[in-house]
Amino acid sequence: MSTQGIQMTEAKPNSGLFKRNPPIAGEAEAIEAAKNGDPEAFSKLYSLHKRRVYTLCLRMLGNVSEAEDMTQEAFLHLFRKLGSFRGESAFSTWLHRLTVNLVLMHLRKKGLNLVSLEETINPSEEDAPKRDFGSRDPILSGSVDRVALERAVASLPPGYRMVFVLHDVEGFEHNEIATMLECSTGNSKSQLHKARLKLRELLRQTGQTPKQAGLLKEVAQ
Repeated sequence: MSTQGIQMTEAKPNSGLFKRNPPIAGEAEAIEAAKNGDPEAFSKLYSLHKRRVYTLCLRMLGNVSEAEDMTQEAFLHLFRKLGSFRGESAFSTWLHRLTVNLVLMHLRKKGLNLVSLEETINPSEEDAPKRDFGSRDPILSGSVDRVALERAVASLPPGYRMVFVLHDVEGFEHNEIATMLECSTGNSKSQLHKARLKLRELLRQTGQTPKQAGLLKEVAQ
């Protein structure tokens, strides 16, 4: 199935000679119909999830062109793998995990080090109060300008951005991230801590105060 087919699949008008299938009401019905090869159902799943999948790819890759390509790749992979979805988790969770794995494979093929121990933060930031690495940062809560927020996330070094997106946006645990990125749990926690400090610095530079920073709520939209 081509990428054009995924994007452009639409129901054909009723010619009067053939009875059109009834409209697909929701996601659950679309999933079952798509498993049976219904192109309209797959098109509906694409429409429901394309924005979130693209946003996830963009946040992980930091490159618009690559994100667009990986979004198409994710839905092609979904087309092939949909039959393996058993409903043991939410479909969006399953699709996001599939997308994350594809992006990580893409980065590994490029020979990139997904989490670098060489990425550092300013000395003054090292002196900031330490928090539980495994919990969400209480300072990063409230609301911020969305454009400033997206730019701040995109400006993070790749290792910081990757761990931040996986943990604070997608909700993966550190042990899961460590497996995905082939690093230690401690490294994942350290990268997340540094990512949060760097985001606070970047948001201050745009006039956003830490107490205003509605990071977790806003970035997950």
